[in-house]
Amino acid sequence: MSYAQRKDISGNRTVAIIFVVVIQFIIGYAIITGLAYNVLKKTASDLKTFNVEEQPPPPEQPPPPPKDMPKVPPPPMVPPPLVQVNTPPPPTIAVVQSPNPPPPAPPMPVISQAPPAPPAPPPPRQTQARSLSGDLQGLINGESDYPPSALDNNEQGTVTVNLTIGPNGRVTGCSPSGATSTLQTATCRIVTARARFSPAQDASGNPISSTYTRSIRWVISEQ
Repeated sequence: MSYAQRKDISGNRTVAIIFVVVIQFIIGYAIITGLAYNVLKKTASDLKTFNVEEQPPPPEQPPPPPKDMPKVPPPPMVPPPLVQVNTPPPPTIAVVQSPNPPPPAPPMPVISQAPPAPPAPPPPRQTQARSLSGDLQGLINGESDYPPSALDNNEQGTVTVNLTIGPNGRVTGCSPSGATSTLQTATCRIVTARARFSPAQDASGNPISSTYTRSIRWVISEQ
């Protein structure tokens, strides 16, 4: 057999050995893996169903009685040493007399303001006419107003006139009485022309018409 043929046979044998080793490794790995899986599965099932019972602890043994110990007297009591503490003297409090405060000022008198004066009452209502010319007798000017016919006939006497005063204060009517007709006419003429009045007022203060009555004496002076 030549060297080349022996070399080919040796190479094929080596390949066959390697192939057998790989197959055995795969089979062994599968067996080991399957067995391990079964063992783990069984172990897990045993762990699930296995109850562990705890054993009660053993009873405690009483401690042995103490042995007789020799009596030792207690140590003598030694009082602590006295410590002297220097206490500072109390502080001196100076008493300062404050001057007497002045007496309080007397309270100011409270001046109460007088209440305002009530408003002035309205002027009284004038219910009658009032003469602004004074006494009507003064309107007669002696002999210059004396009617000539009355002088000739020596007519004298008192004439009473009932005057009507209008809202403007003027005489609007005259009703004479007494003495003679000549003196009556003269009296109404003079009073109507010369007399002035403050008219009467109603409840609201408005001027109204009213009446006014007076007497006038006619006398011829002696010469």
